[in-house]
Amino acid sequence: MLRWIVIFLVIAIIAAIFGFGGIAEGAADIAKIIFYIFIVLLVLSLLSSLFRR
Repeated sequence: MLRWIVIFLVIAIIAAIFGFGGIAEGAADIAKIIFYIFIVLLVLSLLSSLFRR
């Protein structure tokens, strides 16, 4: 999942460099959403591993 975040951030940076503001903004938004989903899943995984013990 982190790979997708990096891919979308690279797309956003490249699009911003070439002046495609809409594409850059969209790719950055997608990267942010995926990052937040990753953080939530990470916390849930850590909590479930704590309660299993």
